[in-house]
Amino acid sequence: MLRGKNILLGVTGGIAAYKSAELVRCFIKHGAIVKCVITPAAKEFVSTLTLSTLSKNEVFSSLITEEENPRWNDHVSLGIWADYMVIAPATANTLSKMCHGSCDNLLLATYLSAKCPVYFAPAMDLDMYSHPSTIKNIEALKSFGNIEIPSEIGELASGLNGKGRMAEPQNICIAVHEDILKKSPLLNQKVLITAGPTHEAIDPVRYIGNRSSGKMGSALALNFANKGANVSLILGPSAENPIHQNIVITRVESAQQMFNQVMSLFNDSTIVVCSAAVVDYTPKKVFSKKIKKSGNFLQINLKKTKDILSTLGGIKKNQFLIGFALETDNELEEAKRKLTDKNLDLIVLNSLQDPGAGFQYDTNKITLINKMNKMFKFELKSKNEVAEDIIQHILIEINA
Repeated sequence: MLRGKNILLGVTGGIAAYKSAELVRCFIKHGAIVKCVITPAAKEFVSTLTLSTLSKNEVFSSLITEEENPRWNDHVSLGIWADYMVIAPATANTLSKMCHGSCDNLLLATYLSAKCPVYFAPAMDLDMYSHPSTIKNIEALKSFGNIEIPSEIGELASGLNGKGRMAEPQNICIAVHEDILKKSPLLNQKVLITAGPTHEAIDPVRYIGNRSSGKMGSALALNFANKGANVSLILGPSAENPIHQNIVITRVESAQQMFNQVMSLFNDSTIVVCSAAVVDYTPKKVFSKKIKKSGNFLQINLKKTKDILSTLGGIKKNQFLIGFALETDNELEEAKRKLTDKNLDLIVLNSLQDPGAGFQYDTNKITLINKMNKMFKFELKSKNEVAEDIIQHILIEINA
């Protein structure tokens, strides 16, 4: 859920600020991009050098930089950049200012500008945490739509033992992840994906196949799984092995095996993505022993394989069905024909004419076409980013 997301970490001036360095590492370990905004008081507890080194980004601490050529740090742009803002530690002072709209530092200005979900992790001593004013401020912030990551019970800086200790960095990461997950429209959705090539045996040694790597389908599987979907991935011969607790992989060889597996899972699926490059023809006869080389020619009679996508389009009920079209000529016309002929809800077109797109690459360049023949073009991106674009568009189409 955090992979590729922009997280703006706000650090305020409490002793728990020393944990912010570990929190940066934790978010980055989960695949997030992190920038830090800290209050002037926070510099007494953690250095900007530490946070910038760990985040690999500049740390922002004042509205105007203290350089020879001063510049304005745009709190509005920071607020727009962030997918999520996490304020940890959130001291009693900062909570009060957030609650009442005070704006005397860059962190508060950014908070007031943020359009994204804001999480805050209170950190203070026991009596401060239980004070009626603090309780009132926390409840007010929650009523504004902010999400509290509750303090934990433990030893405090004063030597007292009780509630007020900032949640541990790993627990903050988990809390943010789980909150995003439970709000995901894909939570517990059953998604069926086909990926990779099929290999159609000629004899025990040789086969008919194609150059598909399965990378695009595997990226889709991981992205769906990260959003809480339960993914069944039917994977042809491929080196890909997307590991996730929400992904069940079934490996197949032939088009017939893929067809059988897809049909067994289709009725229980809500979203079906057929990204596999299924071979169109298979030998009529499979030789039990290796064919010996003799003469200058070898004739092999072929028959059509079952068209998985057309079959699904003919029997679908409430499933949202997505197909792929990899073309070399008349790309748009062919994609639109497949969209209609196979009764798809969405088709993903990519062309072998585009450098960096198609089989084997880690990148792809796609055009999406919906049932209304409306096209959405995307630039060349990593297949993980392409998967994200496809999934976001599926959600738009489903909710339209």
